[in-house]
Amino acid sequence: MSDHAVRTVLSGMSYTECPRWHQGRLWFVDFYLHQVYSVAEDGSDLRVEADVPAQPSGLGWLPGGDLLVVSMKDAKILRRTGDGSLVEHADLARHVAGLPNDMVVDGQGRAYVGNFGFDLMSGDDIETAPLLRVDPDGSVTKVADDLWFPNGSVITDDGLLLVDETFGNRVSAFDIAADGSLGPRMDWAKFGELPTARDLATAVPQGVVVPDGCGLDAEGCLWIADASHGRVVRVREGGEILDEVRPGTGVFACMLGGSDGTTLFMSCAPDFDEHARSAAREAQIKSVTVSVPRAGRP
Repeated sequence: MSDHAVRTVLSGMSYTECPRWHQGRLWFVDFYLHQVYSVAEDGSDLRVEADVPAQPSGLGWLPGGDLLVVSMKDAKILRRTGDGSLVEHADLARHVAGLPNDMVVDGQGRAYVGNFGFDLMSGDDIETAPLLRVDPDGSVTKVADDLWFPNGSVITDDGLLLVDETFGNRVSAFDIAADGSLGPRMDWAKFGELPTARDLATAVPQGVVVPDGCGLDAEGCLWIADASHGRVVRVREGGEILDEVRPGTGVFACMLGGSDGTTLFMSCAPDFDEHARSAAREAQIKSVTVSVPRAGRP
């Protein structure tokens, strides 16, 4: 494993998620400050890009440049128009049993969106969940089912959708058809077996890797935030861990970016507990330099 020097990009946040490199800046959300931000690579020039009172999550951009953002607690996707206002892009409420969370948007403007499937913060038992596709006109279609907390997702340059299943010990892959439909689920990386029980106290410790947010590199490997083990791991197809970074705290999302694509940004916090994080300003964005640049979407 490489010896990475970890740098602090930004401090004093509540709980950052969904980092994206876009137009020369790092974009991200803060769940409990209810805002979308962007910041320069070195942590300067922090800007508020949108206010999302019902808790922002996944980010993406339509081909024309409009920003899409998941609004978790009212189960919507919002679109930021050219004048900066937010309008409803899609209503997901009839299609999800838990909060919608991360997403990835393809080159045609189709958003693939995961959701919790159950009430995580109340400690309910795990229920599997569907993956949704939201087309540019806002229509919603279920494109996969029975996923164990579909979370961080990427689309490879050759059109494969990779989806982290946070409680499933795996990253799943789907071929994307021309019409946006998905082929059968395949194991892209398998770290262990599915949980033997659905209660969190049993299931979470069985996670060899608990994959949360992720980003793709130009060698086809995924950098994955391991939400239970305080690390980010670089994984090749099949599940072999090639490298890891331990930023010294919990880490729940990551993305490659920077001027040459080799800065790995990490969303860090002591834990993911809603009550603890919303009451504190302990979250940080940290970074390291890696050797292989970014690829794919987002």
